[in-house]
Parts: sequence; C-alpha cells; structure tokens
Amino acid sequence: MDNILSVLIFFPAIAGLLGFVIDKNSIRAYGISVTVIEFVLSLVLWASFDGTSAAMQFVELVPIVPDFGISYYVAVDGISLFLVIMTTLMTLIGIISMSVKSEIKNMVITLLFLEMTMIGVFVTLDVIVFYLFWELSLVPMLYIIGAWGGPLRVYAAIKFFLYTFTGSLIMLVGILFLAFTYHDAMGGYDNVGVWSFALTDWYQLKLDVDVQLWLFAAFFIGFAIKVPMFPFHTWLPYAHGQAPTIGSVILAAVLLKMGTYGFVRFSLPLFPDASVMMIVPIAVIAIIMIIYTAMVAYAQEDIKQVIAYSSVSHMGIIMLGAFAMNTQGISGSIFQMLAHGIVSGALFMLVGMLYDRRHTKLMSEFGGLALVMPRYAMIFGIMLMASVGLPLTMGFVGEFLVLIGFYNVSPILTILAGTSIIVGAVYMLSLFKKTFFGELTNEKNKNLLDLDARETFSLVPLVLIVIWLGVYPTPILKPIDVSVASMLELMEAKATKPKTKEFIASMRSDNKEEN
Repeated sequence: MDNILSVLIFFPAIAGLLGFVIDKNSIRAYGISVTVIEFVLSLVLWASFDGTSAAMQFVELVPIVPDFGISYYVAVDGISLFLVIMTTLMTLIGIISMSVKSEIKNMVITLLFLEMTMIGVFVTLDVIVFYLFWELSLVPMLYIIGAWGGPLRVYAAIKFFLYTFTGSLIMLVGILFLAFTYHDAMGGYDNVGVWSFALTDWYQLKLDVDVQLWLFAAFFIGFAIKVPMFPFHTWLPYAHGQAPTIGSVILAAVLLKMGTYGFVRFSLPLFPDASVMMIVPIAVIAIIMIIYTAMVAYAQEDIKQVIAYSSVSHMGIIMLGAFAMNTQGISGSIFQMLAHGIVSGALFMLVGMLYDRRHTKLMSEFGGLALVMPRYAMIFGIMLMASVGLPLTMGFVGEFLVLIGFYNVSPILTILAGTSIIVGAVYMLSLFKKTFFGELTNEKNKNLLDLDARETFSLVPLVLIVIWLGVYPTPILKPIDVSVASMLELMEAKATKPKTKEFIASMRSDNKEEN
C-alpha cells in the first residue's frame, strides 16, 4: 500500500507501452484487462482509506531536483479520492463500450496514457509535477479528437489545444511567482535549499490581498478554460461535436473536472481573501453558464450538442458550490463532479450507440424509438432524469447540497441558479419526447437493434451507481466533508483580512448548526 498511488499512475502507461506488441485483434481485451486491474486497485485504495481523517494519505515523497524543491509528491484525501475512482471507472467503461474500429490499437494505447495523466493530476501535490501531468493530458485528447473525430476534427482539436494550452501558460506564470514568493518568505537568497513546489508548503503562505487577486486571476484563467466557464466555453461544443464517442465520454466525465478540482485544491486554500472577494463575480458567471447554455441546449437539433451544452450548464452548478465557502456547498460541488461525470459520460455513450446504428444525431430523424429499443429508452430515461436532478438519483444530491450551501451566501443568486432545474427539465424532456415517443414514422428506424450484451454491460453499472448514490450518498459524502471542513479551517487561519476570517467563520458555524 505504500506505493499504491505510483502503481495507479504508471501502471496504465507501462501497459500502454507493452500494448504496442499486442495483436490488434486482442487489443480491446488487453485494454479491458488493464483497466479492470486499475479500477480494482482504486477500490483497494478506497477500502484502505481512513474516511475520518482529513490528513493526506498514502503519501509518497521522492526528491527530483532537491536544489529547487521539486519532488515526486503524491497523496490523496477525501477531495481527490473519488475523482481517482471515477477516472478508473469511466476509462474502463469507455473501453468496453468503445465502437472505434479503425486503428483501435492506437486508440486503446492512447486511452491508457491519458488515464495516467488524469490520475496524476488528481493525486500530485508538487505543483511542477502537477503542471506536467496537466499539460500532458492535452496530448492524448488532441490525438483522439484529431485522428478519430468528425469532418471538422482538426479545427476542433486545434481549438481545444490552443484554448487550454494558453490558459495553462498563464497559470504557469502564477506558479513561478508563487515559488519565488515562498523562496523569499523562507529567507530568500541568504538561505540555501528553501525552494519548494510542495502545495502543502504553499498553504502556509500568507499573501497580501493585492497579490492574491493577481495570482487568483492567473490560476482562474487556467482552470476556467478547462471547466469551461463562460465566456471560455466555446471550444467545448466543437470538441464534443467532432470527437468520437469515447473522446466525449472521457472529456465530459474526467477532463472537465480537472478545472473544478483545481479551484478547490489550489484557488480556495491558496488565496482565501481573493476567493471570498470573488464569490459574487464567480456566482454571476456560473449563473450565466447555467441559464444561457441551458437555453442554447434547448435550441439544438443535434442530440449530442444538447448533451454538450447541458454539460456546460451543469458545470456552472459545480462552480457555484465550489465558492459557497461552507461544507455543504463545497462537498456538494465535489459530489456533483462525480454525478456529472457518470451521468454525462453515460449520456454521451448512449448518443454514440444511436449514432453507430443510424449515423445521424438529429432529433428530426427519430421518434418512437421506445417501440423498437425499449432497453435503450429506459436507460436513456434514467440518465436523463439524473441529469435534471430527479430525487433518488445521484444528480439530485449534488445539486441540492450546492443550492442549500450557496443559499447561505445569497438567497437571490441561489433562486436564479435553481432555475437550471426547470430549464434543464424542459430541454431534456423535449429531447426525450422527440426521440423516443410518438409514432415510428421513419422507415430506417423500424429495424434498429436494441442494446446488445456489450452495451448493456457497460451501461448497467452506471445506472446502479446513479441510483445507489442517489438513495445512499453517505459513503462518498463523509470523507469529502472531513477534508472540506479541514480546508475551510486552513482558509480561515491564513486569511489576512478580518472580514474574510469573520465570513468564513460564520459560514462554518452556520453549516455546523444546520448539520
């Protein structure tokens, strides 16, 4: 168990290298075998995790460049643990459900390398190594979109890369500035060996408010583009629209969560004063995301584009919770990351399965599909209900906690954000009605096959998880709550403005009373 995080990070990459010698007819089975082992290891990690402790666990610390304080430093807490598990699960499910036939060997190897980078982002506490994994994750996704995507795949891939890479470069400036700030705070050039890129060391820094605001802006651009927040969201519909199904699944389920995770892991504890000052601007942007993209989703004729814009809308809910500054809101935001990852990933898989049969994603081409594809319609309906936040589904728990948590900050903004549930129900139910209900008039749809065994096997586990965690979310929420409460204590302790301390303290006390 001492090195389980290293195994989780590098096992897929090593297996990917070995995949070059595997016959292409066996590569899917090989990829499934590797990802099954990876998923089981993540469950072992969960089973061995102490959910009552807020401390970083399974810590591995190996100096890489000691003179500059760069280390291989990995660990997990309640905030990152379940994101790791979701990454291993969705990679496994994605390979099982994958319908790619051309160059499938390259696709499986690419996905294994992508899995390495995603897990690396969630468990790394050395900021330079974190940044390396963050940047490396762009390369496999660029290749997936550019090599297996639709007619505009090159344009979509380049737009995705330029947006995210530009944001990352700006974030790198903030990282280097923080490193010099820590160096100066520890004695500057008079002391040798006081460099450090360990995030836990940076947590001890107390920065002036003006410095916090500039650094918050640098990190904000990097994370906001990845989320993607309005107005940086324009790359996402193109990426989803042109990506193959497996690309959309991984992009929606995991890669977008790297941005929201960055806000929780970096922006909040590093810049507490700036984070509190930016609550209202962030909330306004999040509400624009929620309402505007929901309206755009309603106007779409392409099923996949509806899901893509819906994904942006739900990411707005996650952002709102992340800046609630109380345990309910932030825990709800993290839980919603998991819910959104599973539900949106499943919806993109379902759209891909329909596209494989008809080679079209236009709602006008369908109608009455429930008559010929009842199993498909049932699973689509369950995931659709989870997406709009139906009680007793996973989607309800996260949205409810976010809205309850942010209500303590601003009832008016919370009510505006709550309209997402209504608008989301409108466009999702409209999609379901046009696609599955009514008469089966299109001759091309009359002989469509329902879900086969492979497709059913890939979707049923996600349905069970959505219902299980909708009914009983405690196993996930308890460890998250413990880590979030500890982070809020840290934010209160290192805030430099008395008003910030008072605000965070009041939010924490209100949360304890409600609990």
